[in-house]
Amino acid sequence: MAKRGPKTHHVVPNKNEGGWDVRRGGAIRASGHFDTKQDAVDAAREISRNQDTELRIHNMDGKISQSDSHGNDPYPPKG
Repeated sequence: MAKRGPKTHHVVPNKNEGGWDVRRGGAIRASGHFDTKQDAVDAAREISRNQDTELRIHNMDGKISQSDSHGNDPYPPKG
C-alpha cells in the first residue's frame, strides 16, 4: 500500500467570489469562506489543530507563503 503524505488544510484565494477559502487537501468544496485572509487563517488554524493536520497558507498568486504543523510531526526536535 502506498504511503500518503501529511493531511493538510489550505487557505486559498477564491477567484470566483473574492475573499478566501479554507479547504482540506484534495477537497473540491471549501470548509469555509471568509471575506478577509486573516479571518480564514484564524478559522483554518482552529480546524487544523482539531484535526491534527498541516496548515498551508497561500498568497493571492497561489504560492504557499506559510506553513504550520498541527499534526504528528515526523521529525520532532530532540531534547
